[in-house]
Amino acid sequence: MTPLAARLSAYGDYHRDPRNVATHLVGIPLIVVAVGVLASRPLLPLGDGLTLTPAMLIALAASLYYLWLDRGFGIVMATLMALNVWLGLQAARLDTPVWFGLGLGLFVVGWAFQFLGHHYEGRKPAFLDDLSGLIIGPLFVAAEVSVRLGLRRELKAALGGPPPRDSRVTT
Repeated sequence: MTPLAARLSAYGDYHRDPRNVATHLVGIPLIVVAVGVLASRPLLPLGDGLTLTPAMLIALAASLYYLWLDRGFGIVMATLMALNVWLGLQAARLDTPVWFGLGLGLFVVGWAFQFLGHHYEGRKPAFLDDLSGLIIGPLFVAAEVSVRLGLRRELKAALGGPPPRDSRVTT
């Protein structure tokens, strides 16, 4: 099993109920955007008009990890992370109460979706057992969408899904 498949499989064990997966397809992107918004300040000037933000460092670290796990997903995730940094920079231009309210609102709504999904699942979130679930979550969403689009079918088993039904006939 590849490192990517192993991590998706471990995360997928906590996400077998289709309703939980559906809430994650909404909640995780909201949380990722919220982190991008909230980490878009402070702007640290580097000179020559260049700035650095905590969001840029987070995106860089996450992108390198995703690239290490899988080149294809790494490129997709790095592109999405760059878009997220750009969105965060746009939000950072807003007045502080609006910027903060936007980031906090997205964060709270995203986590509400997550916890609703885990209510359906009847199991606590993966990150409560292993903090790496926080970085695997966005990759899980990308992998789930890819499999549904027929692009990475080999990952279907790793993502989990409903447990196998008992095929024995009982009378």
